Amino acid sequence: MNVADVLNAFKDKELAQKVVRKIREEAKGLDELRFMHVCGTHEDTVTRSGIRSLLPENVKIVSGPGCPVCITPVEDIAKMREIMKEAYAEGDRIILTTFGDMYKIPTPLGSFADLRGEGYDVRVVYSIFDTYKIAKENPERTVVHFSPGFETTTAPAAGMLNAVVEEGLENFKIYSVHRLTPPAVEALVKAGTRFHGLIDPGHVSTIIGVKGWEYITTDYGIPQVIAGFEPVDMLMAILLLIRMVKNGEVRILNEYTRVVKYEGNVTAQRLIEKFFEVKDARWRALGIMPKSGLELRKGWKEFEIRTYYDPEVPELPDLEKGCICGAILRGLALPPQCPHFGKTCTPRSPIGPCMVSYEGTCSIFYKYGALF
Repeated sequence: MNVADVLNAFKDKELAQKVVRKIREEAKGLDELRFMHVCGTHEDTVTRSGIRSLLPENVKIVSGPGCPVCITPVEDIAKMREIMKEAYAEGDRIILTTFGDMYKIPTPLGSFADLRGEGYDVRVVYSIFDTYKIAKENPERTVVHFSPGFETTTAPAAGMLNAVVEEGLENFKIYSVHRLTPPAVEALVKAGTRFHGLIDPGHVSTIIGVKGWEYITTDYGIPQVIAGFEPVDMLMAILLLIRMVKNGEVRILNEYTRVVKYEGNVTAQRLIEKFFEVKDARWRALGIMPKSGLELRKGWKEFEIRTYYDPEVPELPDLEKGCICGAILRGLALPPQCPHFGKTCTPRSPIGPCMVSYEGTCSIFYKYGALF
C-alpha cells in the first residue's frame, strides 16, 4: 500500500461513519466530556470536516493554544521592527525573513508588511532553509529570520543553525520566539482549565515522541491520544479518549503510529538541546507560561540578533478590548461566542490573535462558516 492509499483510508467516509456510530454508542449515558486539542491543523480538520456536528451532545471538542503565530507576543514583533530601524540608521541593511501569516500580524506600531511598505527589506519565506539560502546569496548583509513555532518548527531551526556553524556563515541570525507545547498544557491545567482528555498534535509528537507527553498523564491524571490529521484520525482519537474515560483508564495512546515513535526524533532533540535552553516565556493572550520558551544558549548568542541590537519599545496600547481570544486559547469558549467574531473581527481586519493566522481557531471558524 502506497502513501496515497494510506491517507485515503483515513479519509474514508464509510469508515468515518462507523467510528461516529461507535462514539455515539460508547458516549451514551456519560456525563459531558470535554476533550482539548492544541493544534491548528487539528482544528482545521475538525471544523472543515464538520466533526463537532457528528458528535453526541455530551462530547465537546475545544481548542487550546495550537497556533504558534497567534501566541507570539506583539511586543516581539514591535521589537523586531525597531531593530530593523535602528540597524538601517547605523548602515546595517538587514534582510528580515518571516512566514506569511506572521508577516501580516498587526501591532500598534504596524506589521512586518507595513515595514516593507516603508522601504525595509522584508521577505516572506516558506521555511528557514530559504533564509539560509538568502544569507549565502547576500554575504555582505545581515539576514535575520523572525523564528516562531513549536517543536515542529524548532527542529529545522536547530538543524539550520548546525549547518550554519559547520559552514561558518556569519551573517545568518534569528530572533527566537520558539515555544514548547507540553509546558503550555501543564500551565493551563495548573491554572484550572478542566478537560477530560487531550488530543496531542502528531507533528509535534514526531519530534518529542510519546515520551515527551507522558508526564501530563502521570503527573496530572489526564488521558491522552496522539493523533494524525485526517478526519478518521481525529474521530479515532475521540473514540479512544471516550473509552479510557468510560473504563477509568489514565493512559497515553499513540493513534498516529504510522509516523510517531515512542522516543521521537532523537537527532532533532539533540540539536534543539545543543542550541536552545528553556526559559519562562510570554504567550499572547495567555501571559507568562513557565518553562515554555526557548532562547539560544550562551555559547550561541552570536546567532541571536538581539545580541547586537536592543532598542527600547514603547508601551503598547491594548487593541483587543472585548476580544475573548484568551478564553478560546484556554479551551473555555469557541469563536461564535465572541461579539467581534465575523463582524468587526475578520481575517482582513483581525482584532485578536486567534483571527490572525490561518492556524488560528477564529480564522478557521470564519473560513468554514456553517460547517462548525
